[in-house]
Amino acid sequence: MSVHTVSADRPADLLKSSSTVVWLFLIVATVVSWALGTDHGGIENHTAASLIILAVAFVKIRFIGLYFMELKDAPLVLRAIIEAYCLVVFCVVTGFYLAG
Repeated sequence: MSVHTVSADRPADLLKSSSTVVWLFLIVATVVSWALGTDHGGIENHTAASLIILAVAFVKIRFIGLYFMELKDAPLVLRAIIEAYCLVVFCVVTGFYLAG
């Protein structure tokens, strides 16, 4: 496995790194989840807000796996496993939530 290093001569160089962009996305996604979970998101339907929070959580799991566990450069089978895992577990958790 290769290690990717980011050489940042200037702070603006950090924005060229996909890891930095994904990290910023994860921060925004966390704030969105917090806002929806504390009734600051403006959605009156709690079921819809909960489903959005679940979807955001699984998108975050996927991005962490792909970019910080370096599965985006992994063999296709391994990448397919993480993609399928995220999709199947999201569907199961959503199904349990809606059924309960």
